[in-house]
Amino acid sequence: MRAGGMTRAGAVVAALTAAGLALATIPLEHGTLDATPPPATAVIEPAPPPRTPLRAEELTSRVVPTIVTLTARTALGTTAGTGIVLRPDGSDNALVLTNHHVIDGGTEITATSMYDRSTYAVEVVGYDSSRDLAVLRLPGAAHLPPAVLAPTGSVEVGDPVTAIGNADGGGIPLSATGSVTRIGVTVTTRNTTDNSRNKLSNLIEVDANVRPGDSGGPLVDVFGEVVGINSAGNAVEPGSEESPDPKSYAIPIDDATTLVDEVLSGRASPTVHIGPTPLLGVTVADHRDVRSGTRSGAEVIHVSFRGPAEGVGLVRGDVIVEFDGISIRSASDLTTRMIALHPGDPVDLRWIDATGRPRSASLVLQEGPPR
Repeated sequence: MRAGGMTRAGAVVAALTAAGLALATIPLEHGTLDATPPPATAVIEPAPPPRTPLRAEELTSRVVPTIVTLTARTALGTTAGTGIVLRPDGSDNALVLTNHHVIDGGTEITATSMYDRSTYAVEVVGYDSSRDLAVLRLPGAAHLPPAVLAPTGSVEVGDPVTAIGNADGGGIPLSATGSVTRIGVTVTTRNTTDNSRNKLSNLIEVDANVRPGDSGGPLVDVFGEVVGINSAGNAVEPGSEESPDPKSYAIPIDDATTLVDEVLSGRASPTVHIGPTPLLGVTVADHRDVRSGTRSGAEVIHVSFRGPAEGVGLVRGDVIVEFDGISIRSASDLTTRMIALHPGDPVDLRWIDATGRPRSASLVLQEGPPR
């Protein structure tokens, strides 16, 4: 080391000291060092452009491929209707939504796609006659394009709508345009095949001319999205006269998809039946006690040939009073009990014959058409 000089270590210390002094002279705001990074700049995405309503031909070309025409052969004749393709079911099947009254009593049900005109056998997955809805499966139809469903709660009075379906059962999809006139309506519908009646609630009323055969088809908005399931044309509201003006009704798609979820999850209920339909082999009506006028059982008005009921000796005029240990006071009591059962289930019956004698028997339910 040279006299009067600085070692290398001393030079480093001096440099660090100088640096420290330099740092010490940097003024600090409010006596603290703010190390918070500057706020990130928000990226504002541009709003999507408003959707443009479809022209009539565009709407038809978008919706028609997503529907099927339905034909159900029953003991009383043939019923025609429409179904909506919901989505694939597994690797090879398609799920279809329709009205229960379209397939009610169907011993043979077929579907013809409006996408490729192919015909498919129909399996009934489940249904609820009180809501007039049924879920079907089409084996081999997974490739059919599904319908687009409208967002929840998107229907308002005054909205323009179009009903599309197998009008008059001709096998050619036709459109009926109109607008929403009311929401949340209750009506009583009549099945034109057997004249049975059903009370439906929370319906969409439209002034489109929905015709027989349109049942089960889509009611769509101006974007071709399904807002409802066409269910009745010119139905009658309780306590009112039938109007000659076009007045039709659709089940909101939200209500319909609720039933689909119940069926696919296996949640049977007093009104929801899942799987093949059991057959007792009788047609019944309310039986009223002659003296009191009150309902006192389910009176047999028809017995099916070679059905389970015929096999144990039930005949026209007998009155069923107990079913599997449960008292039967009306025809609807018997119907409700049957909803929970399936083909192959054993049941015990008690009835009163024409002479007033109580009788009983056990039988096994067969498979029958959806009811």
